[in-house]
Amino acid sequence: MTYILAHRGSAGTHPENTMEAFIAAEKAGADGIELDVQLAADGEIVVIHDLTVDRTTNGSGYVKDFTFEQLRKLKANFHSTHFFKKAARIPSLREVFEWLEGNGLICNVELKNNVKAYKGLEEKVISLIREFCLEGRVIISSFNHNSLVHCIQLAPDIQTAPLYKEVLFRPWDYARTLQASGIHPNFKCISPEDIEAAMDCGIAVRPYTVNKEKDMRKLFAINCSAIITDYPKKAYRIRNQYP
Repeated sequence: MTYILAHRGSAGTHPENTMEAFIAAEKAGADGIELDVQLAADGEIVVIHDLTVDRTTNGSGYVKDFTFEQLRKLKANFHSTHFFKKAARIPSLREVFEWLEGNGLICNVELKNNVKAYKGLEEKVISLIREFCLEGRVIISSFNHNSLVHCIQLAPDIQTAPLYKEVLFRPWDYARTLQASGIHPNFKCISPEDIEAAMDCGIAVRPYTVNKEKDMRKLFAINCSAIITDYPKKAYRIRNQYP
């Protein structure tokens, strides 16, 4: 069965990377969520995609320059196209993990450190995973493949997967070079043949961001390991049509 991972939560219907989006993903039937993490000025692991708060909140500036308390005062759905009377907030990774204790969802944690290094991010994330005993339910991914190798060295028992957006030759071999357990390609840059070849080699394939029905169907038809989508409810409905 192809797992459904909700990209930044149910980002197609709710404010991205908020508890509202994660809760909606669970209700929609997703098998897991994908989220992005950075470090606030006080060292707290916070869940937000962009390096700045400008696009998604009513604030302005770099995430790294705010303390978590300051970030929590911002409206995380300020520019959202989804209408909510109540202001959504930027959660900490700890808050998300506390919520995960009440369900069985997988969590794909993307380290947003391919532009800003965030010294110690890997150690902090792994420490929190261990604190909540989530080693078997978390996948760490990043476009920073050096960071992934560091994670593998620190915690070889936690699944890892390089993110990439260009065509790779024999991506399963590249994953093995990193000692990663999976790959997270842009769905446009990997063929069904390469997906099947990677899975045959024991490398999980979880393409992103798969939002169109025709693309979902192609991946469900070959039992791709997982898809990462903004629309978990739609994906769940379509997946139910496959044996």
